[in-house]
Amino acid sequence: MPRRQVTITALTAQPTTPPANLRPLPDRYLTPEDVASLFGVPLETVYQWRRKRTGPPGFRVGRHLRYHPDAVAQWVSDQAQRVA
Repeated sequence: MPRRQVTITALTAQPTTPPANLRPLPDRYLTPEDVASLFGVPLETVYQWRRKRTGPPGFRVGRHLRYHPDAVAQWVSDQAQRVA
């Protein structure tokens, strides 16, 4: 089975600019693969974050896990504030 290509495009309505090391978020719900690619971490790390409730909040659509781009952006902001 060929590997799926993930293309991440910028949101036009996003009021704040993302950090320089973070790609712009798409205007659709993100898959776990998208989140892993966005942060440059293995897919299993995204699933561990969900199990431990330490990562961005996700939700189920049937049996599929999805992430809202605004929730991911808020989680990144919260992480940045926690470190500062």
